[in-house]
Amino acid sequence: MRAPLALALALLAGCSAPGATGTGAASASRLTVVQGSGQSGQVGRLLPTQVVLRATDDDGNGVKDVPVNLAIGDGVGSVDPPSARTDENGEVKAKWTLGPSAVSQTLIASAPGVHPETLSASGIVPSTIVIAQGNLQSGKVTTELTNSIVIRVTSSTNVPMVGVTVALQVVGGGGAITPQSAVTSALGEVSVKWKMGTVAGPNTANVIVSTIPPALLTATATP
Repeated sequence: MRAPLALALALLAGCSAPGATGTGAASASRLTVVQGSGQSGQVGRLLPTQVVLRATDDDGNGVKDVPVNLAIGDGVGSVDPPSARTDENGEVKAKWTLGPSAVSQTLIASAPGVHPETLSASGIVPSTIVIAQGNLQSGKVTTELTNSIVIRVTSSTNVPMVGVTVALQVVGGGGAITPQSAVTSALGEVSVKWKMGTVAGPNTANVIVSTIPPALLTATATP
């Protein structure tokens, strides 16, 4: 009987020893936002700063291996990864892509036994078409204008809008624009060529971006 009793006591001591780990999830008393809340970014795109959250104990020490779930609240969007366990510093990191709406968007972080945290971000939408280069040129009929047409799409605060589709439609004078549609670069710009029509006189074209009033391009074809 003594041997089994000694073995049981040894096992019990091992389970209660300081620093021992069990099979359950680690517990924390608080979840806080380290960075990533309060950002502004273009709708439908990844926010520039990743989200970082930290799980801590009552003394403010980071707690490792706490499961943290991340879920979109307002604004659709997506988060990657949607769940993770805290690292040795008690932190989890994630990338937040905004949804298509300009309304305030939220991300909700939760972990077992702690109050959830809500992060917020503002979506920026295209609002202005700027003809940065090439308007009001003159060129001979049936020939390409000397300078390319450069169109820039910006937000209301002049932030370049990336990945926005810009369409160009000739509405007067004939001629052709190449390409007829393009996607804005990292500078928020597209560049196209404009060939004049066969008759001397004004040539016009619309610059079209969804949700923004079109802008008018004007050139003059000369004999």
